[in-house]
Amino acid sequence: MRIGVMGCADIALRKMLPAFAASPHTTVTALASRDAAKARAAAGAFGCAPVEGYDALLARPDVDAVYVPLPIALHAPWAERALHAGKHVLAEKPLTSRAADTTRLLALARERGLVLAENYLFLHHPAYSTVRELVDSGVIGEVRALTASFTVPPRPADDIRYRADLDGGALLDIGVYPLRLASLLLGARLDVHGSVLHHDRPTGVDVGGGVLLGDPRTGTSAQLLFGMAHAYTACWQLLGSAGTIALDRAYTPPADHQPVLRIERAGVVEERALPAHDQTTAAVASFADAVRRAARQCAPDDAAAADVLRQADLVDAVRDRADIAAT
Repeated sequence: MRIGVMGCADIALRKMLPAFAASPHTTVTALASRDAAKARAAAGAFGCAPVEGYDALLARPDVDAVYVPLPIALHAPWAERALHAGKHVLAEKPLTSRAADTTRLLALARERGLVLAENYLFLHHPAYSTVRELVDSGVIGEVRALTASFTVPPRPADDIRYRADLDGGALLDIGVYPLRLASLLLGARLDVHGSVLHHDRPTGVDVGGGVLLGDPRTGTSAQLLFGMAHAYTACWQLLGSAGTIALDRAYTPPADHQPVLRIERAGVVEERALPAHDQTTAAVASFADAVRRAARQCAPDDAAAADVLRQADLVDAVRDRADIAAT
């Protein structure tokens, strides 16, 4: 699969481009920037063609799929242009900032027989398969609740996360991680029962918040905390009727990091070290596989699309129902 990269974002240069370049499933053919000099400098490091402007990237016949790591406000318009140009799309999370845009783009991708994927890397870590096996085997009894947090210290003042015009803010950049985790561990029928967003008046973006989710069918609930004005945390705990499972460094572990699941039952604690895994490489392989299946005209992955849309609906609900604390 021939990949074109749209922009020189940090995550593209630091994680995704090296993974695309190293993968046996992908070849990076072009890298675009609005700044020709920046495109040349970045493309040279990966042996691909520099391209000035994103429309020029979409016009290239040697690009089968594009990776979109642009600011969140630009995801929807450029993903839509890419789909109209006949390109598969892997967009950084969140796919869009509004569920209505996500719905429209998923319908367009399906209509054109193209893959439209959202890049949550942690979903590709086998630690979560292990967690599912433990839960299904009854290790912690009946699942009751999840607590999860993802918080980071303040960013530099010129960081795009503080740009309201680019859909910056903690919810869309950071809060989406524990939200997606909650659906992964507790199921797809969670709804928002309460949320708080802390808005920063000078920048006009939210810098933190909390969410209460619940599933009225099962009685399970999730309490989530996120922010970018905090000490660093990236952890969760799953509470059952007979024990707990917990994980730290949960969302963005380095490729050489060995996750440690902490399992506690009847006062006995077990720490189970899992193999290190490069979730970025796994995400690239998963996207390439989806594109191969689409090329063979296999049935579209409706489950994946449903997950993407459900996440967008949850984000909308958190924002639309939030109590706002402004300073």
